Amino acid sequence: MTPSRERLAACRVLVVGDAMLDRYWFGSVDRISPEAPVPVVSVRREEDRLGGAANVALNVSRLGAASTLLTVVGDDAPAATLQSLLEREGISALLGRDAQLTTIVKLRVIGQSQQLLRVDFESTPDHEVLARMLSDFEVALAGCDVVLFSDYGKGGLTHIPRMIGLARQAGKPVLVDPKGSDYSRYAGATVITPNRAELIQVIGRWRDEADLIERATRLREELRLDALLLTRSEEGMSLFDGAAEPLNVAARAREVFDVTGAGDTVIATLAAMLGCGMSLREAVPVANRAGGIVVGKFGTATVSYEELFA
Repeated sequence: MTPSRERLAACRVLVVGDAMLDRYWFGSVDRISPEAPVPVVSVRREEDRLGGAANVALNVSRLGAASTLLTVVGDDAPAATLQSLLEREGISALLGRDAQLTTIVKLRVIGQSQQLLRVDFESTPDHEVLARMLSDFEVALAGCDVVLFSDYGKGGLTHIPRMIGLARQAGKPVLVDPKGSDYSRYAGATVITPNRAELIQVIGRWRDEADLIERATRLREELRLDALLLTRSEEGMSLFDGAAEPLNVAARAREVFDVTGAGDTVIATLAAMLGCGMSLREAVPVANRAGGIVVGKFGTATVSYEELFA
């Protein structure tokens, strides 16, 4: 099933979570510093991209669906840059400003197409940053088809159980890209999409496929999830949805260049397909294909409708 462009354009996805600015400094490396055994990068070009939950919203938008981003940022220059990038991409943004926060910036220094260094600028909030945006969430909820929570473990989603409850009450599918070892706060979601390392933190290492099925099924039942989608890098994806057998989809990457943001693309595609009326079992192979395309690109990247359905 391939959704029409018109059907996708009518689909509205609400993305909630930790937004950040991905900053790239590109340069050349011609020598080693005399001060320390490190390369000297002569920066030739700078580029700012949407990161974190903002990259998820961008992925939804680039597929042709409508995306709204609800997040909290600092009251600083990176927040202003984020806002202008969101406006340029036509993404509707509900940005809460919090002067106590530092807007998250991930600076990557690139020399000769290799990432040499990443520098993170962020602060851990000492208070619930999204609680006062609950009314904004309820308003945005009424106008969307699907809700997607992008949790980067930066403290922006400690209020998530209440939001999941409101979304499910309103009959909206809820997708969660999870973080951390406590998944109880995602209880009641439609589907969560951990990768291998993330799931191991929660259910421990599995001995074999049968053990994985047993552990994943137990977690899905405990959390009252419709499904759990495990992304497995070169092994593709496995959907545990209560059927007699999980749905296993083989990896589609032709060439892996950069896995940065691949999980964002997968969950964004999944949300857009569910918003178009696909079932999870129909949507997972499409999301898998999108992930396979995006890992062949550099940095936080997106997939277009043409690339996905060519």
